[in-house]
Order: sequence, then structure tokens, then C-alpha cells
Amino acid sequence: MAHDRILIVDDDTAALNKTASVLAQKKYEVVTAYDVADAIALLERDAPFDVILSEIVLNGADGVRVVQRMMTLSPGTPLVVMTALRDIHAAINTLRSGAFDYLLKPVESGVLFDAVARASEHRHRTLQHSLDKENLERLVAARTDLLHAAIADLEQAYDITLEALGDALDLKDAETEGHSRRVTAYTIALARAMGLSGEAIRVVSRGAFLHDIGKMAIPDAILLKPGKLDRHELAMMREHCARGYQILKKIPFLRDAAQIVYSHQERYDGTGYPRRLKGDEIVLGARIFAVADTLDAITSDRPYRRSNTFEAASAEILRCSGTQFDPEVIRVFESLPIRLWEDLQTEITHHARVSSLSSK
Repeated sequence: MAHDRILIVDDDTAALNKTASVLAQKKYEVVTAYDVADAIALLERDAPFDVILSEIVLNGADGVRVVQRMMTLSPGTPLVVMTALRDIHAAINTLRSGAFDYLLKPVESGVLFDAVARASEHRHRTLQHSLDKENLERLVAARTDLLHAAIADLEQAYDITLEALGDALDLKDAETEGHSRRVTAYTIALARAMGLSGEAIRVVSRGAFLHDIGKMAIPDAILLKPGKLDRHELAMMREHCARGYQILKKIPFLRDAAQIVYSHQERYDGTGYPRRLKGDEIVLGARIFAVADTLDAITSDRPYRRSNTFEAASAEILRCSGTQFDPEVIRVFESLPIRLWEDLQTEITHHARVSSLSSK
């Protein structure tokens, strides 16, 4: 292509000047070097070139090494060997080293133009391909970022909606008002202390907040019954774990959280429900939640009893290590200060009061 920059390397001054003159007539920008040192200096300070034309017999230098050195300094630039050396092995070796073409001197003008044109076209195709690839990668990266942002926005919208559902359930069951928020805060604190990853904590927090979502499918006559439930009513109430699981498993980003909802009433010793899972059969998030749930149950007011202290709740939880609770979770729970739970309860209660006032 006219105006392409061509580097010509030849220690034969007459041959170099003739080649340069012929190519200049075709409007190529020609730069010349008379030996390897000059060529290397130009490639280091004056690149890029679109095509390199080089003799391989240069002041006794190894032709293959000359080719390799130039290609290392100017990667992607096609190098056309133009030599009087009629050695098939030399031709093969230079081509294997990456040379684009091999021309024997004296080179006719037409052959020279054709070789340079093909090398130049190859160079521009390669550059265009590289540019297209970079543009495609940028486009894919931009779309991936947009997709991730959209997914994050969608998940946030889901979380807001599900948070509203959880709050609605708390309000429906007055005796557990604020329970979902408190037990979620306790679960997150315990999960962090256990070293769970950020993504795992998000899963656990969703499972904790939505643990009782299945109660929305339980008749109010049973859910809000003031007295003791009979055997049939108790069996229906216990269905809320499976019902909650069935609701959440249909939402892709809540599938893992759904397992926590399904298992949150299981006990470490296998005496829980609905599947009587035991030990590590119970997902870790559910084992963590079980401790947080009991902590809130003991320290919250109920119509049939007043709340107890966090010290008393802690003592009861420690007593049930290995039966109701995972001993490893209890070990971490025991290492955390009582003040942590008290502060979380106070903060959530204060937040709930502020929200209630702002809605009036």
C-alpha cells in the first residue's frame, strides 16, 4: 500500500539504493540501513515499519539470527528476505524462523512490488484483526459489565421485594415482629466470625431473612392461634419449611438460600424436621441460623413469657451443643462477646422505631 513505511537492510550499497529507488516510485516511505547495527537501531527508535526487506548475508552475520532479532524487535511486521544466497537450506531456515517471503537477487521490479504488496496486505490484515479483536473484547467487557450491573440491580430489586415480604410476615405474626431482621443480623455476625466468604454470607443472610416465608402458605387460623396447636395443626405448621423451599427454589439466585429455608428446623443430632437430617447433612448456613434463631427466641418477648438475658440464652445454647447445634458453630459463638448481640438487638430495634415513625 502506498505510503507504507519500508525498512531496507543491505550492506550492498548499490543494491540497497536501487531497491529504495524502485519502491520510492510507488510512493512507499523508504528507510535504509547498511548493516545489522543500523537496522537494530532503527527498529529500536523509529518503529513501527509495515514491511522489512533484508539481506541475510550482512557482514558475515548469521542470517537466521538476523531474521529472529529483527522480528523480536518488530513483532508482527512481515520480513521479506532478499538475497543472492542460493541455498535451499538457508531459505527453509529463514522461513521457519518467521520470514514472510524469500526472494533471490537480482529481483525484478514486478516481483519486488508483488512481494511487498502481499507483505503489506498481510500486515494490515493482521493489524485490522488485532483491532477488531480488541474492539470485540472491549464490547464484550462492556456488555458483561452491563449484564453484571443489571443482574445486581435485579437481585437488589428482589432483595427489596423479599425484605418487604419478610416484614409483612413479621407484622402478620405480631409476637415475632422484628424477628426476621434480628435473626438475620445475628446470623451474618456469626457467619463472618466463622470466616465465610462474602458470597456465602449473602446466601446465608437471604436464607435467614426468608426462613419463615413458607408460613405465608399456612392458614391464619393455625398461624395466629393463641393456644396450643393440636397434632394436625402442628403437622401443618411444620410444612412451612418445605413450602418456603418450594417458593424460593424457583428463583435462580435464591436456590442456595432455599436450602437454608428447607433445613432451618433440623437438629444436629437428627431429631429435627422435616427430613431428620443429621450433622453435616444439614447445610452450614442452616446450622449457623439455628443458633441465631434460638438466641433471638430466648431474648425476645412472647405473649406467654418475658424475654430472658443474652447471658441466659448463651448458656442454654452452649448446653445444647452436639444435640441441637453444631459444636463447631458453638465454638465460634462462644468466642464472641455478649455485647455484640446486645448492640445488634438495640440497633435493629432503634431502626424499626425510626422506620415506623417516618411512615406515619
